[in-house]
Amino acid sequence: MEFAPISVYLVISLVLSLILVGVSYLFSSSSNLAYPEKLSAYECGFDPFDDARSRFDIRFYLVSILFIIFGATVSFQVK
Repeated sequence: MEFAPISVYLVISLVLSLILVGVSYLFSSSSNLAYPEKLSAYECGFDPFDDARSRFDIRFYLVSILFIIFGATVSFQVK
């Protein structure tokens, strides 16, 4: 009985969030179907050359991790 208010709150918030997601999906899908040009990528008037998700070299990740580590150590050493 002590969890009744919490469970009611969770159920109401779940139902409300599902309703809001459903309403936004209804409105967005109907407007995108009417204008298929809105779904294309904006690339200054020409088609994109390559996929936006290309592979990165592992050295870039290593440099970023080293930057974070040394940045954290410097920030802890400064008073």
